[in-house]
Amino acid sequence: MQDKGLDFKHKEVVNIKDGKRLGYVQDVCADLESGVITSIIVPGNNKLLNIFSQNNDIVIPWKNIKCIGDDLILVEI
Repeated sequence: MQDKGLDFKHKEVVNIKDGKRLGYVQDVCADLESGVITSIIVPGNNKLLNIFSQNNDIVIPWKNIKCIGDDLILVEI
């Protein structure tokens, strides 16, 4: 099977400022008029506690994405 487009959900996100692993991409936001990706969303800390508390997902603007590899996305936040 051929890979069509970018499959972000199978890529781990790492912050290059401190080397911290942020998790895997949960969602991608895009401008529907232009079709341009504007940000990626990674689940915040304390995933089990998210059931009882407000959403603390990490939204990473596209400009903060520094490199996209086969299984890794490097960001600077």
